[in-house]
Amino acid sequence: MTETTRDRLAREREEIAARIANFKATQQKFQREREEYYTATLENARLSEHGRHTLEQIPFWS
Repeated sequence: MTETTRDRLAREREEIAARIANFKATQQKFQREREEYYTATLENARLSEHGRHTLEQIPFWS
């Protein structure tokens, strides 16, 4: 192997490592966003449940 071939392979490895790191960071960002969405949705459902009227609470002739 010549020096230029070694340099090229080293650059390619660096590029692959950078792409993998970028992909991993993106996946972690998506995971955080999913967790935040889940938490917010669950909290909204809990809050709306308290404001809901049941049949026992609503007057029959309202």
